[in-house]
Amino acid sequence: MASLDRQRLKRLLPYLGRDRRRLILSLLMLIPLALAGAVQPLLVGQAISVLRHEPRLPWLANLAVPVALRLLVGLLLVAVLLRLALQGTQSFNVQVVGQRLTARIRADLFRHALALSLRFHDRTPVGKLLTRLTSDVDALAEVFGSGAVGVLADLVSFVVIAITMVLIEWRLGLLLLLVQIPVAAGIIWLQSRYRTANYSVREELGQLNADLQENLQGLEVVQMFRREAVNSARFAATNADYRDAVAGTIFYDSAISAFIEWVALAAVALVLALGGTMVTAGAMGLGTLTTFILFSQRLFDPLRQLAERFTQIQGGLTAVERIGELLEQPIEIADLPVQQRGASARLAVADRAADGAAEVVFERVSFAYRSDEPILEDLSFRIAPGEHVAIVGPTGSGKTTIIRLLCRLYEPQAGRILLDGVDIRELPAALLRRRLGVVLQDTFLFSGNVADNLRLDADLSDAQLERLCRDLGLQPLLGRLEAGLATELRERGGNLSSGERQLLAVARVAIRDPSVLVMDEATAFLDPSTEATLQHDLESLLQGRTAIVIAHRLATVEASDRILVLRRGRLVEQGNHRELRAAGGLYAQLAELQEKGLATL
Repeated sequence: MASLDRQRLKRLLPYLGRDRRRLILSLLMLIPLALAGAVQPLLVGQAISVLRHEPRLPWLANLAVPVALRLLVGLLLVAVLLRLALQGTQSFNVQVVGQRLTARIRADLFRHALALSLRFHDRTPVGKLLTRLTSDVDALAEVFGSGAVGVLADLVSFVVIAITMVLIEWRLGLLLLLVQIPVAAGIIWLQSRYRTANYSVREELGQLNADLQENLQGLEVVQMFRREAVNSARFAATNADYRDAVAGTIFYDSAISAFIEWVALAAVALVLALGGTMVTAGAMGLGTLTTFILFSQRLFDPLRQLAERFTQIQGGLTAVERIGELLEQPIEIADLPVQQRGASARLAVADRAADGAAEVVFERVSFAYRSDEPILEDLSFRIAPGEHVAIVGPTGSGKTTIIRLLCRLYEPQAGRILLDGVDIRELPAALLRRRLGVVLQDTFLFSGNVADNLRLDADLSDAQLERLCRDLGLQPLLGRLEAGLATELRERGGNLSSGERQLLAVARVAIRDPSVLVMDEATAFLDPSTEATLQHDLESLLQGRTAIVIAHRLATVEASDRILVLRRGRLVEQGNHRELRAAGGLYAQLAELQEKGLATL
């Protein structure tokens, strides 16, 4: 565990590189800060020695009592003000470094999470990812904001105080230092238990967020099916698990604080007992004893703060562990280096301006989301440039999976997929997805205005966007919106109807002028009048392009050049509508059932 922690902490060091000056300045302040803190008990003790005419430091020996007291009070004030100034400057610099560090880590985590394949996101609840991006990163900010540099400050302060005590009275100094050994051992043991408990807290918090996110996203279903009581009971159980996990950390945290306080009180009592005996015997002055009492209290201050900071650090190490687990997730779908791409792929990358229809070929493709449930098995077909192909089949036959593989959201376990004769794994993802235009049945719109949702990554001026919207026949829709293209959309386009959202989804694909148009029942949520308005624009969009249509309505399928019929991940039939109806196979059965209103394709 320790070696793994070191590796993960080393991975975070590059994030500190841009703020090395602030960090070095903060570290250089540690020694003057420790000296300013250590000199204060010494000055107080010397003041008592001056008042009692006891032996004092050489530079005070020849001064009158009033002069010596004024000098000591002035030095004490300077030490206090200097310490406050240094602490304020150091704290500001450390907090700035910590916030910049965590901002960079959060940005990298976000980019990495977006780059991970859908396979990873399928098995990871959104709430757990949010916990790592928010709560875990905040815990890391606390470590660097007050923990890491604070631990170094406490260690330096402890060393300076220990050396000063030994120089003043070595017997009492060694006695107090020996007390620290069992204290340190006890803290380390308790902290190891705290680390385990804190990891459980983070896991339970992730589950809590996942449950909350799932219920809020599915609120419509929860209310329609009267699941409020059942889901509330499930959430209460998750909440209770989180509460119990937090209670474990509270126990160990409280135990550490109580343990240090009892030992500190025992140490002060020991100093009073032995020191009082030495003062009575004349072996030590009262001023020196006062210095030691103050030092004994201050000696435990770094330990108290270390214990508190260790609590933060253990939480931070847990956060580093969880953040590291996410960053260490491999990017399954990544662009190949240029030297590993085939000659045809390099040519395709160089010819970025290539337009027109593209050829799509599946060669013996097999795929499964889980090893025991194959979705596609040895699937092969070719779609010629400019050909319009419909894919039909019963639910679960692999229609949507074909789209996901073509867009390289997943990698097939066997076989390959070619676009214009080039394996799509050799093409940069940006080029591949520029040539593919996909309209899914489940439309997703981002919060923001309509124009931003149409542009997405396209570099279009307002005038160009307005002209394209006129060409695509969006004026009736934009006219119904209060501010046209500038209309603000709520989360997932909640202030638009399903048909309006689908219309915008089709339009933003058309704007990109793709080589291959893929539609998963793109007009499913359009009313007849809106669909009729869009149909002419779809026909013009399909001209000169390869089209792959996953359709559930007979009218959409009939217009296709060719129909591919799937069953359990295998291609069982292909041909046009008339040929397949005449063959009397699966397609004919599905079409007949649909005509009777009993099934969809």
